[in-house]
Amino acid sequence: MNENEALKKVVILATGGTIAGQGAAGKTTGYKGGTLSIETIVDSAPGVEKLARIEAVQVCNTVSDSLTDKDWIHLANTINEMAPDPEIAGFVITHGTDTMDETAFFLNLVVKTEKPVVITGAMRPATATSADGPLNLYQAVLTAACPESVGKGVMVVFSDRIYGGRDVQKRSTYSVTALNQVEGGLLGVIRDEDIFYYYKSTRPHTVSSRFCVDGLEKLPKVGILYFHIDTDPALVSCMAELYEGLVIAGAGAGGTSRPVADEYKKLSIPRVIASRIACGPVTQHMASMSGSIAANNLPPQKAAVLLRLALTQTTDLEELKQIFAEY
Repeated sequence: MNENEALKKVVILATGGTIAGQGAAGKTTGYKGGTLSIETIVDSAPGVEKLARIEAVQVCNTVSDSLTDKDWIHLANTINEMAPDPEIAGFVITHGTDTMDETAFFLNLVVKTEKPVVITGAMRPATATSADGPLNLYQAVLTAACPESVGKGVMVVFSDRIYGGRDVQKRSTYSVTALNQVEGGLLGVIRDEDIFYYYKSTRPHTVSSRFCVDGLEKLPKVGILYFHIDTDPALVSCMAELYEGLVIAGAGAGGTSRPVADEYKKLSIPRVIASRIACGPVTQHMASMSGSIAANNLPPQKAAVLLRLALTQTTDLEELKQIFAEY
């Protein structure tokens, strides 16, 4: 057995994003994402071949803003189908950062393996000065191949840090540390080839999650209404005609104007009250005053992910409340 054959296998599933982007030499803006192949990206990360045997799969090649629920389901099914292979130690997904937090939470709820699933990307295209993609990919493969990563759910590895898929958010439009975790602690950090885990998520995920995508071709449609001063209440009923569920991104702890609140109290579709604020929970006590479901500390986009999956199983208000309290 040669040295390479002794290494664990890590499957890289590429979806595109800035990590696969090209633009003017040295520039960080004006580039086109989802351009480079996964083979080119892997070749740009020196030493990654010493961490694991790499199997690269180009799932798609686009900016993450253009991904759909069908892409999510395909990605989850791909992982679930490949995961039983005893040669595979873990998975890495290369992904655009704009919607990385949504994909991470979705996969955290539906992949059925304890093997590490690690998502990474970049804030600078491959052609930029000091592109961050190669280091992020190297650290993601390192994490996916690490035995200590087993059972920790879907994770995001970005700029020396390991985040949980439930709690990670994009917090900057430009910084190489754009991915962060609000209020909750980091799962761990990476220094060279050493991984240090400090925390773990207490919420159900992966094999302990009730959700699955077996047999699903699409997810229920859920819309997000962002509240601001003078929001037209007519938007509530308009969105209710387009969607099967609604998330209100309220002010403060989920507050809205009385006219808006009066409108969404009339809805027959499930509605979740989240907050447009960066951190802190929306409690069920506050949401109950409008007959709605509290998002807890999930931001609106993640509340929408959970509601879409919950609606594949139930439309019962009390059961939906319990799901949001648990997850």
